[in-house]
Amino acid sequence: MADDARAVLRRKLREARRAVAATARAAAAIALDAQLARLGLPRPRSRIAAYLPIDGEIDPSLVLCRARALGCEIHLPVITDFRRRQMRLVPEAGTRHSPAAGDAARWLDLVLVPLVGFDAQGNRLGMGAGFYDRHFAFLRHRRYWQRPRLLGLGFELQRVDALTPAPHDVPLWGIATDGGIYGAAARQLLPGPAGP
Repeated sequence: MADDARAVLRRKLREARRAVAATARAAAAIALDAQLARLGLPRPRSRIAAYLPIDGEIDPSLVLCRARALGCEIHLPVITDFRRRQMRLVPEAGTRHSPAAGDAARWLDLVLVPLVGFDAQGNRLGMGAGFYDRHFAFLRHRRYWQRPRLLGLGFELQRVDALTPAPHDVPLWGIATDGGIYGAAARQLLPGPAGP
């Protein structure tokens, strides 16, 4: 997909994401949490990273509430150099964290990644700055140890027919929305009711 086509699609999907009404947004957050529970995520006492929603992104707060109750170590992204598109993942205030957790990207179990668009194969369209792709570029070079698992989060309305990944895109393990699970993560679903 050409850069100009990606920019047009990104603008259209961001507008759709922002247009989600408050009641639908709250219902989607509940359904998203149920989808992650169907995946058995987060696992007790695991190390996870998540984001604080901006620009209409789906809210992972309920997932984080469950994570805290399960004793998970939670990390949040902090932009350290906007011009160079660099960020760090730092422990959430008040969370327990391992001693070596200054920037624990390589030691995390699960990273909840925001997205603008996605397809059923698990390809992600981000905001375009490449913060996550740069931060997790080391995953493109690993063969066996595929940690952390990157799980994109979004609204079902952000799904498109197909996305061609850019060469620098770091593949996601899967995508969870208020309506389903996509990518390799779909093979990990626990038995239970489908959908929200």
